[in-house]
Amino acid sequence: ILVVEGLSKRYVIAQQGRGGMVQEILGGLKSLLGRQPAAEVSSFYALKDVSFSVERGDVLGIVGRNGAGKSTLLRILSEITPPTEGKVTFRGTVTSILEVGTGFHPDLSGRQNVYMSAAINGMDRHEIKARFDEIVAFSGIERFIDMPVKHYSSGMYTRLGFAVAAHLDTAILLVDEVLAVGDANFQQRCLGKMAAVAKGGRTVLFVSHNLGAVGSLCSRAILLDEGGLKQDGPSREVIEGYLARVAQTSGAEIEGL
Repeated sequence: ILVVEGLSKRYVIAQQGRGGMVQEILGGLKSLLGRQPAAEVSSFYALKDVSFSVERGDVLGIVGRNGAGKSTLLRILSEITPPTEGKVTFRGTVTSILEVGTGFHPDLSGRQNVYMSAAINGMDRHEIKARFDEIVAFSGIERFIDMPVKHYSSGMYTRLGFAVAAHLDTAILLVDEVLAVGDANFQQRCLGKMAAVAKGGRTVLFVSHNLGAVGSLCSRAILLDEGGLKQDGPSREVIEGYLARVAQTSGAEIEGL
């Protein structure tokens, strides 16, 4: 249902040349005159030549340290960010939960945002109305559903956003670390819902630093490190490989002190 081939994302970094006080003053004067000082240009790969495929109904965990490329990968799969190289092939529609409150309008109420978000993702008004009570009940914010979401806490945003996404009929669900915002009870409900979604034939890609959740929910996982795919296999083996890398890196850093 999802094929990723040679995926890379390169970012260009421009830094102003560093110098003493005189150089800084001259640089400021050039800016005022509309002449931009020369910049030092460098680049780095947030993702580098990543390839994998996912079958329908799979729950794939994506693990790695901060800056490994996990969120960049999901942003490309969500078509928020274009890749520099490679391609992604989908068979079906995609729903993503990448940031708290993504797609919500702050001045609209929770109720209005549920209708708007579900409509944008392809549900007609009759379908939304039929599932509305179930969505709100899952979110657990019934008392506040008619309050503008700009007054919601980050946890309330996450609850409602996940509730909407999990009740859509899309083929692929992408979930980033935003579930960490919710409390322990809600996280367990979300994990249960994702497992139920997968049993219903939908595919889930789950990014998380909660290795216990990845191990229990995902039969397979991939490990990203410095933008590259380092390991792909059963989740328990990948988690062990990840922890071994962390221990090795930590040991090297301690020795270098």
